[in-house]
Amino acid sequence: MNALQLAAEEIQNPLLPAIPEIVIGLIAFAIVFGFLAKKLLPNIEKVLEERREAIEGGIEKADAAQTEAQSVLEQYKAQLAEARHEAARLRQEAQEQGAVIIQEMRAEGQRQREEIIAAGHAQIEADRKAAASALRQDVGTLATALAGKLVGESLEDHARQSGTVDRFLDELEAKAEAVR
Repeated sequence: MNALQLAAEEIQNPLLPAIPEIVIGLIAFAIVFGFLAKKLLPNIEKVLEERREAIEGGIEKADAAQTEAQSVLEQYKAQLAEARHEAARLRQEAQEQGAVIIQEMRAEGQRQREEIIAAGHAQIEADRKAAASALRQDVGTLATALAGKLVGESLEDHARQSGTVDRFLDELEAKAEAVR
């Protein structure tokens, strides 16, 4: 049993390491932790601080850009509203000018129409007078020729002929107006 007891004493609980191992492990851990705390931790904190500042700066820049974008958008909307107002005003002016031009053109057209009608009436009246005069002369010539054939002598005396023809035509016109 002696050997068994010795073997049992040497075999300790596998979950509990030996005390010298724990002490050496704690000293090694303290050395590594101290080294990391002195050398690595300040660099990590520095990088984290830089990232935090970059993120905050980025957020501030984004807020500033958003504020500027909002300002530009408001200016754009104001300019757009002003442009729409100006376009509506120009459209209204164009419509008013168009109405004035149409009215002027109608008045000018009416005036020209009246001038053309008046000129037409004057031309018709002149043509009517010319036709009446020509007809008078032709009727007078034919009437004297016929009267000369009926009477049997020549009625070529021009003064007497035109007086007789004028008297005859005046009597015809008087009879025609009396019938109306």
